[in-house]
This record gives sequence, structure tokens and C-alpha cells, in this order.
Amino acid sequence: MSTQFETQLMAARVDVEAALGAYLGPVALGGRVPARLRAAMQHAVLGGGKRFRPFLVLESARLFGASQRAAMAVAAALECIHCYSLAHDDLPAMDNDVLRRGQPTVWAAFDEWTAILAGDSLLTLAFEIIAAPSADIPAEVLGPLTVALARAAGADGMVGGQVYDLAADRLREPKSASLEHVRQLQAMKTGALIRFACVAGPMLARSSVDDVARMQRYGDALGFAFQISDDLLDVTGDVAAVGKAVAKDAVQGKATLVSLHGVEGARRVLQETQASAVDALSIYGERARTLIDAVEFMGSRQS
Repeated sequence: MSTQFETQLMAARVDVEAALGAYLGPVALGGRVPARLRAAMQHAVLGGGKRFRPFLVLESARLFGASQRAAMAVAAALECIHCYSLAHDDLPAMDNDVLRRGQPTVWAAFDEWTAILAGDSLLTLAFEIIAAPSADIPAEVLGPLTVALARAAGADGMVGGQVYDLAADRLREPKSASLEHVRQLQAMKTGALIRFACVAGPMLARSSVDDVARMQRYGDALGFAFQISDDLLDVTGDVAAVGKAVAKDAVQGKATLVSLHGVEGARRVLQETQASAVDALSIYGERARTLIDAVEFMGSRQS
């Protein structure tokens, strides 16, 4: 990963962190929000993270000349949804994790009921953020954008992917995993929000349907690459660097590309997927350099 990309990612992270801090402050949330709930929401969101999905929103918006103010609102909303999903995924009823981003998960830091309600609150806050007049999202864009975000987060996207994941883990459905099943699961659970982050830019800029289709193709490939690199980290990563438990997939018998093809096979597919993502951006040339660097980042992730 280039030093320039690291600098850009960090700069975006700082800006997104500031925006999230404002959205989660006592003034923005309102005086009637219980202090415990506000603290749990802040713990879920402001406890670190690469802010990779918000970064993609900002960069895709920049590529197509969309308002950065509107893009930041979408980026913050998307991160609230991502963080709500982590707070719920970590619960004992799901993945039963006690460590996230190097600190206790929300339920471990508070309790289960607080983590559930904090996640619920973050999900609804996300749509409040993008619907607010201050988001500066063009009226003709707001409806389609909201629908796209809801679908990415819901039963046809992230939530549905989590169901596939838990059904395979708890119910052994399907009995034996296939590459097709793994691809579908990952395209929904991880890929849906990443894909939305990539199409948000051209949608905000009211770009052509061809631009949206190209960015969807890029997002599909990038999301799959992200999940492959995540699965590789579970096998080869270090707890201190990754910031969460590792080696869990094999213990739980989860179907991943690594379990199907081994580490080297997964790395080969990762390289092929990265090439597909870069190819989707070829028409934009060097204007898409940062998004191309984001693809290369998948091969060097340490967390």
C-alpha cells in the first residue's frame, strides 16, 4: 500500500470521525436520549476502525464531482449501519465475540440488551442523517439513494448474508459448502455495503446509468476482495494487529474461500478479483487512482 494512499485513508478517517462525533453528541442526539444508550452508541461507533466504507463514499463522490457535504452525510450514515451490524454480530446469540477493534465489544462493555438497543438506535440514526435537510442531498436523489441503502443493509443484503452465515454455522445448511454459496453469502453480508459505498458517488452526482453500473461492478469485486482478505487474516493474522479474535473460522467450521481452496488458492482468487475491480475503473484513467489504490490495499491489510 502506497504512503500516499495511507495518508488519504487517514485524512478521510479523521474527517469521518469528526462527523460521527458530531452526530453522536448530546446536542445532536437530543436531551431525552438515556446517557447509557448514548454511551453505548458512542462505544460502538467511535472506538476506532479504518472507516473504509465511508472512505469509498467520499472517493466515489469525488470521482464524479458530487457534493462532499452530501457525501459525508452518506458516509456517516453508512458507518452507523456498519457499526450497528458489528454490535449485533458480536452478541452471544450470534458470533459471541468479546473483542472488537482492540477493545471490548458493546455487549461485553455494557450488556446484551444495551448492545441490542444501541444497534437499533444506530440503524435508525443512519436514515435520520441522510434525510435531514443539512445533509444537502438533492431531492431527486434522496429517494433512490435511501432505497439503495436500505436494500444493502436489509434482508436482500447484509442481514440476509448474516442469516446465511449463521444457518451454515448453526443448522448446517447447506450440508456441504460450495463456492457458489460462499460467493452469495459474502456478496450479501460484506459486499452489499461496500457496493453501496461505491455507487453512492455517481448517484449523488446524478451521473449516467453506465457510471453507476461500472461502480457497481467495481464495488462487487472490491467487496469480494475485502472478504477474502478478511478470511486470510483470520488464518494468518495476529490478534494484536487485527484487533479481534482470529482463527475462529476453522474452529467453527465456517465455509470460506480459505476453507475451500486453502491459503494459496484464496490468494490467487484475491489477485484475480483485484484485477477485475481495477478493470472496472479503466475508463476513468488516473482520475480513479485512489480507488485503484484501495483495491491494492486488499492485498496488504493487517487489520
